[in-house]
Amino acid sequence: MDVTELLESASLLVPEEVATENDISVQDVWDYLAHDEWQTALSLLEELGDGQPLPLAFWERLARAAEQLGLERSTAWCHWRCSEIRNGMILADLTLRPATEARRKSAIPGHGVLRPMWDIGNHSPTGGSSVSIAGLWVEDMPFLEPGGRATVRLIPLTPTHWAHVQTGQQINMHEDRTVAGTAVVLEVHLPTPAMPTR
Repeated sequence: MDVTELLESASLLVPEEVATENDISVQDVWDYLAHDEWQTALSLLEELGDGQPLPLAFWERLARAAEQLGLERSTAWCHWRCSEIRNGMILADLTLRPATEARRKSAIPGHGVLRPMWDIGNHSPTGGSSVSIAGLWVEDMPFLEPGGRATVRLIPLTPTHWAHVQTGQQINMHEDRTVAGTAVVLEVHLPTPAMPTR
């Protein structure tokens, strides 16, 4: 499929009644597509997808369209949203330790590159602390500096490890044995088990 076909087919997956806070709807997307303004149409579809859960196929099509348009950040975001649907997502308020108190001296990239370890209260078979890995996306920032604070989205590598995590829980981020940051869980959205097919 070319970009137009991908964006058209993605827009068909958005319910007609869905609109953004600015009253942008699927009809607006179609208007931009009619004028070959693909990048704007893609951006509007991303906004519409952020407002309500949409199927995996929606984000897959947007990712392919973004790739064809050469839009790296949009491509990364759409692939990230696909992973959230598959693995779930934890929204948290993260505060990194200052550079004077932690090993990290540089900013962490905000667009899903880092996959740190998290102490979420699990224990190893010997009773010690056990960490779980989750990808990290910083909302509304390209980087998060040491000592900085931001809302982050976490994608669990192994969703079952995160099944007990609850809103309000404090979890610690690790890049080595030391605590690199502390987060408070704001929302938990774990994947629902697939229904058996007949």
